[in-house]
Amino acid sequence: MYNLIKADLYKLRKSLAIKVLFAITTVNAVAMTVIAQMIESGKLGSSMAGIGFMFSDVNTISTLGAVIAGIIICGDFHNKIMCDAISNGSSRIAVIISKIVVLSCAEAFILLPYAVITAIALGTGSKFSMGANSVGFLNLLTSTAGTAFSASDIFKLLAIMLTLLIVYAAQLSICLLLSFTLKKPFIVIAIYYATSFLSAQLLMLSKSSSALDRILSCTPFGSNYGFITLSSGAGDFFKAISVSLIFMIIIIAITFLAFRKSEIR
Repeated sequence: MYNLIKADLYKLRKSLAIKVLFAITTVNAVAMTVIAQMIESGKLGSSMAGIGFMFSDVNTISTLGAVIAGIIICGDFHNKIMCDAISNGSSRIAVIISKIVVLSCAEAFILLPYAVITAIALGTGSKFSMGANSVGFLNLLTSTAGTAFSASDIFKLLAIMLTLLIVYAAQLSICLLLSFTLKKPFIVIAIYYATSFLSAQLLMLSKSSSALDRILSCTPFGSNYGFITLSSGAGDFFKAISVSLIFMIIIIAITFLAFRKSEIR
């Protein structure tokens, strides 16, 4: 499994597509931050918040995350690399685990610009606003801006960013199942984007339904996992990470059950 992970990471380093995706997220992160600052300062009207949200991390990863899965997993089916790995003695569970590890690493890599630019923006002491359209790194930016940070706050900010990356990785794990079962990148992208959109609508509905809120809180799409800030407690971090990891394990198990008897061509 180590060799599978090493080989996939090497391919990612050499992949032009990943570099392009990284450039896109860098531009989006800068655009998100600039728009949020201009809205707060009054240079842009609040009506621009919707456009600014289009550049946010949660909106970007809902599309580009599935693109990564298409490159890493669906591409290997198309190029017969998956078939070669199984033929050369790699177990199917090892292949699945290696793919989720690499997929999570790729997700963290393309979201790195959001983490870095958010940290830089917070360090300037400026204030930012995107109206009610805030989640993930954008929520961290708008809710924490202007705060005087202590040494402990800096470490907590790093913990928040790491937690958000884990939550996003868990959400993206759905693409693992979709890619191994459907093997078609465009279908994976479409379904995952629809899933992200639906989960956002359900999250809003859960505010008026305790039953729906409890159901969603068992997934990385629910509760307040994407709204962690400096005011969040240790229990919030623990719940977000534990729910995300358990969700990923369940997805891996379902993927294995679906993949173990499927024919590879």
